[in-house]
Amino acid sequence: MRPLLAADVGGTHARVALVQPSDADDRAIEILAYRKLECRGYPGLADLLKSFADDAAVPVTRCVLACAGQVIDDEVVHDNLAWPIRLSDLREALAFDDVVLLNDFEALGWALDDPRSLDSKLLCGPDTQGGGATLVVGPGTGLGAAVYLPGPGQGFVLATEAGQMDFAPQTLREREVIASLAPGGGYIPCERIVSGPGLLTLYRALRGLRGKPRGLDTPEAVTAAARARVDLDAVEAVEMFCALLGSFAGNLAMVFMSAGGVYLAGGFLASMFDLLQQGPFAERFLHERSVRAFLERVPVRVMEHGQHGVLGAARWYLGRPAHAQPATDYIARRALAV
Repeated sequence: MRPLLAADVGGTHARVALVQPSDADDRAIEILAYRKLECRGYPGLADLLKSFADDAAVPVTRCVLACAGQVIDDEVVHDNLAWPIRLSDLREALAFDDVVLLNDFEALGWALDDPRSLDSKLLCGPDTQGGGATLVVGPGTGLGAAVYLPGPGQGFVLATEAGQMDFAPQTLREREVIASLAPGGGYIPCERIVSGPGLLTLYRALRGLRGKPRGLDTPEAVTAAARARVDLDAVEAVEMFCALLGSFAGNLAMVFMSAGGVYLAGGFLASMFDLLQQGPFAERFLHERSVRAFLERVPVRVMEHGQHGVLGAARWYLGRPAHAQPATDYIARRALAV
């Protein structure tokens, strides 16, 4: 089988790999070449992929893309990517025979079929690997989530747009922040505040409530100031962010009864692991829920995004029924199981 191009495209970075099935293990994927590229450095996705393919100097005719957003007809509908994406344009520009797409967190979900391969740190809960649904959640440029369900063969993955759910505050302070962000009321998606840019939004909202100027300019600066405790607004913003992430992850763990565990993905969270440990994440993950006894048994781990997205996308592509798209793949696998 000829090598396959697999790409994991987010709002800030694209991770691109040339992959093929391993000769030694039919479940393993071998990475022949890999690069992490900044999306803003390219005028379009076709240019980014062509640059990688040219450097690889290996003929490639097939491509699987893991992208933030969902495919509607020929177009990827998204809020956070650097450019518009149309599959027909990619096929024409790159002369690919086959280009298919799945959600970026759906691809991460496919990487969860073998938790032993994941480099992760335990945040809270028991240090065990239970059976059942496994949830992956990631605040980055946006907020993604997917769930891996074990089953015949590889199991299957359900993609979500959980980051677009209405945000629900729990504390009076959180209500004050929401009122400042939407003084006239209206829809606020979870990802507006539970994401990398969302941390900065929280920080500036808290500064505004105190009548202060905007202050720091990046999420990284906010976490650094909170860690050094040199900016009380940054400290409060990080604590609130950890609490809101705990509530969001706990809600989804209840929805899917994620006995297999919860993985928090991304370099952003990995870089603030100590702050997550010290903050109110764990208590809000469990907070006053009727299923607290269940959630106390759910391990929550933090993992680097790394190559998991491209590996998961390649695993789905190579193991899918012929011509199946992600949305129909689940139905096809269920039919085969019956």
